[in-house]
Amino acid sequence: MKHSTALRQLGRASSSAYTLSKCKRPISCKSQGRNYSTHPPNARLNLPTDYSTTPLLAHSSQVALGNPELPPEARNGTAKRMNLFQAINDALSTALAEDENVLVFGEDVSFGGVFRCTMKLADRFGGARVFNTPLTEQGIMGFGIGLAAEGMRPIAEIQFADYVYPAFDQLVNEAAKYRYREGKTGRNAGGLTVRMPCGSVGHGALYHSQSPESLFTHIPGLRVIVPRSPLQAKGLLLSAIRSNDPCVFLEPKILYRAAVEQVPTSPYTLPLSKAEILKEGKDVTIISYGQPLYTCNAAIQKAEEDLGISIELIDLRTVYPWDKECVLKSVQKTGRCMVVHESMVNAGIGAEVAAAIQEDPDTFIRLEAPVSRVAGWSTFTPLMFERFTIPDVARIYDGIKKLLEY
Repeated sequence: MKHSTALRQLGRASSSAYTLSKCKRPISCKSQGRNYSTHPPNARLNLPTDYSTTPLLAHSSQVALGNPELPPEARNGTAKRMNLFQAINDALSTALAEDENVLVFGEDVSFGGVFRCTMKLADRFGGARVFNTPLTEQGIMGFGIGLAAEGMRPIAEIQFADYVYPAFDQLVNEAAKYRYREGKTGRNAGGLTVRMPCGSVGHGALYHSQSPESLFTHIPGLRVIVPRSPLQAKGLLLSAIRSNDPCVFLEPKILYRAAVEQVPTSPYTLPLSKAEILKEGKDVTIISYGQPLYTCNAAIQKAEEDLGISIELIDLRTVYPWDKECVLKSVQKTGRCMVVHESMVNAGIGAEVAAAIQEDPDTFIRLEAPVSRVAGWSTFTPLMFERFTIPDVARIYDGIKKLLEY
């Protein structure tokens, strides 16, 4: 019996292989369908993000320099087209030039790093200020904390957020608690900034796709920041470096080259722990941060066309401590709220935001529907099916309809 079953299975496999071998271009055969990396020809919602037209990026210097949060010297200056990694590089270069206490270090940093964020910094500022470290995340973090305690402003790079876990003890038990522990001595690790690429790219699988930001939001003493664009990244990173609190700065790596916009060339900072209303609306509030904002924007455009509603979109920017005042005021106006993020839904940023909304009496009484969360599924990131584990336009669009129909 076992031999017969095995032969039948082998025969079926051989038949399938023969069918494919008869195809001159197997990728276009009916048995193969279409290339998995492309969208269906009749897709209406889950289309690729067009970063060249999205209103979330400043495509002209006039728009970039017109940002009301910029200081006068930046608004009256010039702007230059940059992608995300170039804006990060510009911020690091500015910080190194302004303050001799700033140091940049990490794995392969002096070569430019995996994503080229530190390109040519070692050539310009020297190997004593921009240098490589051994492959030890715990060592990188401990070294940075020691430097910060001595009055330096270290910028430590963790090559991928997926590998920050060996350094978690240093961040939680040393960096975050240093000021509290030292009391009146005044010593602290507030000058520490930790940069790390995060999020999915479509093929990162288990160890190059994680978004661990919510783990750090449980820790008093840390600031946790996630920028959405080059202009935002430059200003927020300079704020983090100049801040007197240890900052965890997570950079959505899919945006390093995809997100391109005009960025002011002058140094400037943007406020930490302050959300930004990207689009005003009156029927639904959607709250997000980082790359999913582009997915939210696409879903909003379709929902407003189809359903005749207006939706408010908020970028948290700093996910801890986050801007409760902005969020609560918006939800009091719209009565319906959705929180979208790429990291797992369980115990994520969305859970905290939803709880805060429902705990506030003035906001809770205005709710017309339960606060909704659209987030990554509670599972590890698979290689082939990464796109199905994170929010897409269809899931957000469907969530908007459910909020309205409740």
